[in-house]
Amino acid sequence: MNTALREAIADAGMTPLALARKVGVDGKTVERWLSGERAPHANTRMKVAEVLRVSADSLWPQAVRSTLKLGADREIISTYPFRNLCPTSVWADLLDSARKRIVMAGYTSYFLWQDHPRIAERLKAKAAAGCEIRFLLGDPDSEMTRQREELEGVPLTVSTRIRITLDQLQKMGPTPGVEARFSDSPAHLSQSVFIFDDHLLYTPHIGDGLGHESPLFHLRRLEEDGLYDRFSTHVGVLWGRGREVSLVGGGS
Repeated sequence: MNTALREAIADAGMTPLALARKVGVDGKTVERWLSGERAPHANTRMKVAEVLRVSADSLWPQAVRSTLKLGADREIISTYPFRNLCPTSVWADLLDSARKRIVMAGYTSYFLWQDHPRIAERLKAKAAAGCEIRFLLGDPDSEMTRQREELEGVPLTVSTRIRITLDQLQKMGPTPGVEARFSDSPAHLSQSVFIFDDHLLYTPHIGDGLGHESPLFHLRRLEEDGLYDRFSTHVGVLWGRGREVSLVGGGS
């Protein structure tokens, strides 16, 4: 039996079911953790540790030791062969926990409005609290966008998906702290980066598939010039070259 976990739950004034709800798992899953039958994946261990305000290695020392990384790959928290296999709860937790900056550098970022109810209100609240929010989007009228549409060959075109995001941003009204820019770089079209303070989700787009069909990597900044910094710098360069989108954010 995992007595350390049971004691941590009790010390936090919670129940196993309450913990399950907090980290987005079934109550029976927590019972399996308590019985020692199963240990959660690395990203879930981190969630549990944050909720209970203890270290993950105090709850699952053997599991942590078996996955300990010492090189640059230690910044990799999780990998998913398809973006849509990354739980919506991971995105929601990163959105809700970000305090300083949120950067959505997907070519369309269309899926955000479909997967996260009331995200516009959540983003406005973040901006009001001082969080910098940036959307880097493809230009819906560019030749590169048109060529991508031909390659994908789907009814919901790339330009339509971009315009849905633009419409949602414009409906937020004047919102200081929220900005949007168009990018014409092929380096933007071929990979999406989403930054939430010191966490980052990265998707390299494969072939002619849609974004949700490509892999996703969850990174956390742990060192100078590591994987996180390399992708963050990439987004910064694209943003610097981008063109401002009017009628988004401060109303310029």
